[in-house]
Amino acid sequence: MKHLLLFFFAEVIVIAAMAQTPDSTYVSNIRTPQLYQAGNQLGYPILQLNSNDQLELHFDDLDADVKNYYYTYQLCNADWTPAVVSIFDYIRGFGQMRIANYQYSSVALTRYTHYQALLPEPNCLPIHTGNYLLKVFLDADTSKLVFTRRMLVVDKKVAGGAQLLQPLNFDIARTHQRMLFKLNVVNVNPTNALDQIKVVILQNLRWDNAIRDIKPTFVVNNTLEYNSTSDEIVFPGGSEWRWVDLQSFRYQSDRIQSVNYGKTATEVFLRLDGDRSRQPYLFYKDYDGAYFTQTTESINPYFQTDYATVHFYFVPPDHSPWPDKDIYVMGWFTGGGLNDSTRMEFNAEKGRYERSFLLKQGFYNYAYVTVDKTDPGRRPSFEFTEGNHIETENAYTILVYYRALGARADELVGLLNTSSLNTFR
Repeated sequence: MKHLLLFFFAEVIVIAAMAQTPDSTYVSNIRTPQLYQAGNQLGYPILQLNSNDQLELHFDDLDADVKNYYYTYQLCNADWTPAVVSIFDYIRGFGQMRIANYQYSSVALTRYTHYQALLPEPNCLPIHTGNYLLKVFLDADTSKLVFTRRMLVVDKKVAGGAQLLQPLNFDIARTHQRMLFKLNVVNVNPTNALDQIKVVILQNLRWDNAIRDIKPTFVVNNTLEYNSTSDEIVFPGGSEWRWVDLQSFRYQSDRIQSVNYGKTATEVFLRLDGDRSRQPYLFYKDYDGAYFTQTTESINPYFQTDYATVHFYFVPPDHSPWPDKDIYVMGWFTGGGLNDSTRMEFNAEKGRYERSFLLKQGFYNYAYVTVDKTDPGRRPSFEFTEGNHIETENAYTILVYYRALGARADELVGLLNTSSLNTFR
């Protein structure tokens, strides 16, 4: 028994030490890591517990050789800290699996090896609801981490409804969107709902501006009502996302200024993007920051699509830099991260911000955001680059977590979706 306890606590310590930043890529040869609902590149990776739901995992290795890539799952709490539990408590079967399906690229100047897998596999199955990090690593060695991606496993025990309204605060009444909602938690029957129930609200499935730690305004039996009159649940409206169509490098779509066709590589120069914060709201269909890989020139979008270096340009007002702000390119294709790889550099000679990305053929949504250099929370803002409008179409997701008394991990027991489409028009 003593040896078993020592083994358990040693394993817990190792698992806790495996904490990594979600949606991050750690090596330069890996490009376009995607994890999505099977058959739908725009579908967020969500699995219903004990269902036949499946996810697709795709990524490219620019070394264009064959490596031994493996994956595993890391159970996390509602705040994405690792759950301090044994891996045997949330995975049935093997703790890691090899990715054996790969294909060399064809009809592409950029050489790469495309890897893919269909998850979950019967021999490695998540059996606990909650937040998960999918971790891909080399040679069955978890210290050789390649990239991570978020995924959710849910058991929908909590029902509810949500409503979007105009904020009460006059200063943000035309720029922000306010939410009210209620939850029925009778199926989990918490002893203390204020402590055992956690709610996280996402706008367009973004985690950087998620609203957390919300307490219900009223608790009536097993119904929790979140209808505060103090504008507690308010999101900036933003604008519809910008786009660039890269499905063909030969056909130059409307957002492309020019293309440089080299013998071994392609460069795409986008048209200059300007400040939209002072423009009136304009509705058009977008994908809320998402992207998908696709080509109009071949058949298979995974290994018959090419890469190009794509140059983004943002022209600030008066062609002058912001001395107190950093500006970033944001979108699903960047992993949503605000770091050195997405921060734009100011070109003083041309009076514009610049950043380049190596992108696979497809259709991309993106936006420019600013971060105040003195803000310790590094909160991105659309205010100075894209503008905020109450009319903007935004998708909202309410995640409901429950922790049983004595449990060591949060369970995901509710997932509600709503949209502002047609609400403020």
